[in-house]
Amino acid sequence: MSSWNRTGPVVVEVDGSAENLRVIDYASAEALRVGAELVLVASYSAHSPSAPATPGYAPKTPAELADAALRTAVAHVRHRDGYATELLAVAEEGSRLRVLAHAARNARMLVVARSPKRGPQRLVHTQADLTLAARAGCPVVVVPLSWRPSLLDRKVAVGIDGTPLSSEALEFAFGQAAGREGVLVVVHAGLPAERPFADEDPECSWISRADYLLSESLDPWTSRFPTVKVTRFLSSRPPAAALVHESAEVGLVVVGSHGGPLPIDPVARRSVAAMTCPVAIVPHHVTGTGRTAGRVKSAVPTH
Repeated sequence: MSSWNRTGPVVVEVDGSAENLRVIDYASAEALRVGAELVLVASYSAHSPSAPATPGYAPKTPAELADAALRTAVAHVRHRDGYATELLAVAEEGSRLRVLAHAARNARMLVVARSPKRGPQRLVHTQADLTLAARAGCPVVVVPLSWRPSLLDRKVAVGIDGTPLSSEALEFAFGQAAGREGVLVVVHAGLPAERPFADEDPECSWISRADYLLSESLDPWTSRFPTVKVTRFLSSRPPAAALVHESAEVGLVVVGSHGGPLPIDPVARRSVAAMTCPVAIVPHHVTGTGRTAGRVKSAVPTH
């Protein structure tokens, strides 16, 4: 059984924008809640184009801009939390993917901002976040730029489909719900592809099988996290639609995603792009056993 509830730092991306400060607030609150170090990371390219030179003005280099963004972020966290949180600020040259994945290699989570773009452009950015989660090897929490603390933060939702893809997501979701002393909503959605037997009522048959699947999936975690109150939510909607609907009622949604160098996961991609709350992408690393189990037909298709 793998462990996604790690004891490492909380790592957050810093990009220097005013909106990014809310993402830093989320990461800072998470680090403070669990007593973890907060690592602020800014990536930059040494080959970024410089602003046109004007008399008496020397444009800052990309490295200087990254350092300035980090100083602003550190001051913001200190103003918010004082010295209750241990801080580390890192500026590193390289691509966003490489720098963040390297910084988060021992992290309990990596926190990034959701793209403000809409439509296909947001889907492209979301695919980059899925790839980042696979490369980083830890959960990546994507935070909307409109995020603010609320009472809903105590509620966590997780989507499961009964395949090994759900195992790490379930463990992370239970750990988050336990740490928040809140409620975990377990979402199972999508009608099965196979047809019921002739003497079965289609709806009752699906509900019975879905309930059995949930019981089998939850048993290891309910015994490990006995204080977490679990609510089951069955929906005939497509999985992505059910998760997006639930995101309006919780403070965090957890989704499992395929690992590998280029994870292809349409359900996770559509879910993350449309969420109205922070969403944790938990990568599933396939083992030899997992490859075999993954071939078993599931009640909820994930790709």
